[in-house]
Amino acid sequence: MDDDSRTTSWEHRAEVPLAVASMLFLTSYAIHVLAHGLPEAWRDLCLAVTLASWAMFAVDYAVRWRLSGQGHRFVRTHWLDTLVLALPLLRPVRVVRVYEAVQRRQGRPRLALHARVITYAGLSVALLGFAGALAVYQQEHAAPGATIRTFGDAVWWTCSTLATVGYGDVTPVTAAGRVIAVGLMACGLALLGAVTGSFSAWLLQVFSSEDERRAAAPVPDERPAAAPAQHERPPES
Repeated sequence: MDDDSRTTSWEHRAEVPLAVASMLFLTSYAIHVLAHGLPEAWRDLCLAVTLASWAMFAVDYAVRWRLSGQGHRFVRTHWLDTLVLALPLLRPVRVVRVYEAVQRRQGRPRLALHARVITYAGLSVALLGFAGALAVYQQEHAAPGATIRTFGDAVWWTCSTLATVGYGDVTPVTAAGRVIAVGLMACGLALLGAVTGSFSAWLLQVFSSEDERRAAAPVPDERPAAAPAQHERPPES
């Protein structure tokens, strides 16, 4: 079996476990951040689950690097996987790829390409926004002079940041919070661009198909029909 076949086989087997790890990561991280009165033992358990989920991503990355046979070029050709490994905020987005794994096992996708792009982008925004709100709330809520004091403030700030609106009523004041803000703005621009581009392409396809149907339709003959000829009556004798 060649390297590409082994890599593909590994990715198929690891897709669902990594999606489960993504959900465990997001759940344990949310509990760790939001449950302030949680006993220390439970907080340690949440931290252990978070680290274990990251370890699963690290193992997957190492195995695919080894199977690819590309050496250091693997980091450049798989930069998105490298970011997912390095940035915790992007790990929950792996949940979106479960749909593709299920559809591959069923033979073909059920949604059209444009619908899949819009669906994936919407799910990615929701997961990324929730993870971003957790991260910025963790960094900001206890910082001196912070305007993001509650998780609701963090959600509002995340929505305005992903939408690239930026009202400015609440803003991060810590260095880590501002780094998170830059990442969310970049992801928001990319995802909104994907949705807008896909929707525009769908509209163009619909209008183009409509024009082709109109051009192929037969043109009705608008000339007036000729009056039927009347038979002459024979002369009377």
